[in-house]
Amino acid sequence: MSKNLIIGIAGGTGSGKTTITNVIEDTFQKKINIIPQDNYYKDFKDMSFEERKNINFDHPNAFDFDLLIEHIYNLKNGLPIEMPIYDFTTHSRSENINLIKPTDIIVIEGILIFENQRLRDLMDIKIFVDTDADLRLLRRIRRDINERGRSLDSVIEQYTSTVRPMHIEFVEPSKKFADVIIPEGGFNKIGINMIISQIKQIQQNKEL
Repeated sequence: MSKNLIIGIAGGTGSGKTTITNVIEDTFQKKINIIPQDNYYKDFKDMSFEERKNINFDHPNAFDFDLLIEHIYNLKNGLPIEMPIYDFTTHSRSENINLIKPTDIIVIEGILIFENQRLRDLMDIKIFVDTDADLRLLRRIRRDINERGRSLDSVIEQYTSTVRPMHIEFVEPSKKFADVIIPEGGFNKIGINMIISQIKQIQQNKEL
């Protein structure tokens, strides 16, 4: 049995997945690696920038699940991976990569990580972060403008045309696969503390 503990953290855009992931990372530090699903968008470099802007990045087909599954499988088996880096300003993969070595804990974080059964089957713990839509939209606007160089109009247009419909069709239904549902994301201190305690307990059992 693999000694790695694989944790999946899913939820809608702006739900607080990253906040919870950061708390777990701060707790376990060098024992943990974070694998963001956003790094595994397919490489659309052969398309023009205008064509890439029109891709539905909230649909499962936008992700390279085969590569992500291969990488998680390799990490479970003690092999390092070359994790791609995605450039959200150009909507394509960067020429750079991140070399990730196996660690005791591996966290996969993303909106659609529970949508794929092969990926789910690699996870020991599945957490869904459940946050109201209005809060998620506000966080998405702030993130995309401040971190991804987007305009307010483009963020709102994308939210209404793809983000919200895809959340309803794919993200929300995937909640049924979760082992734990944490309402209100990073604000739920009790929920986060319970998750950390459970991770420590499972780690201890794996070491026996």
